[in-house]
Amino acid sequence: MADTLRSEDQLRALADRIEYSFSDHSLLLLAMSHRSWCAEDGNSPSNERLELLGDAVLGHCITDHLYRTYPEWTEGDLAQARSAIVNAASLAVSAKRYELGSALLLGIGEDRSGGREKASLLGDAFEALIGAMYLDGGLETTQRFILEALRERIEAVSADPGVGDAKTRLQEFVVRDYGESPNYDLLESGPDHDKRFHATVSFAGSIQGEGQGTSKKQAEQAAAEAAWIRIQFAEETNQPINQPREI
Repeated sequence: MADTLRSEDQLRALADRIEYSFSDHSLLLLAMSHRSWCAEDGNSPSNERLELLGDAVLGHCITDHLYRTYPEWTEGDLAQARSAIVNAASLAVSAKRYELGSALLLGIGEDRSGGREKASLLGDAFEALIGAMYLDGGLETTQRFILEALRERIEAVSADPGVGDAKTRLQEFVVRDYGESPNYDLLESGPDHDKRFHATVSFAGSIQGEGQGTSKKQAEQAAAEAAWIRIQFAEETNQPINQPREI
């Protein structure tokens, strides 16, 4: 009973922080329901369907904003900027700003292992929140929230739409802060007509990112993006990045 009351208090506090009052309060509850909690509760659905919907709404709203605001940008500029804005790190940072972690419904194991601080889990919950807001209040209301929640990231990326080049960003950061260059290792698999590549990128004494692709360049870019996400989240949450951290 006490846990239920605490959860309700946290959900109300979250609604206050995002400055949105849900007409259907059950949508907010669903948005904060992680699958680990649902597995223990037995009868409750998780936020995964809302997360999928929120991802689509988020992508639409950011692309629409960039398209209308920067008519001189090419398709490539728009795609790179959207990717740099809508990624796990920026969503996790926004989730952290609104303290979504405190309102999450988590299973006991996930909670004890630090689930409320995991970037991947926070980003998923942020997308689920967007999905819930879209169903409850419509597209216009949701877009206003998205543009405010991601305003700082949008402004930073809009100043340089080429910021989507993760390898360049990572190279500059590692050289500046660690006095070394990131090191990439590649493994390939599959027949010649259908090669797959797996890349890891290391610096500060450990592997900091992994990625896959159908070309060496694509795999290395994916690994660099994974490392960059780790860096962004670590900086925003004042955590060290010299060791790998689950995101």
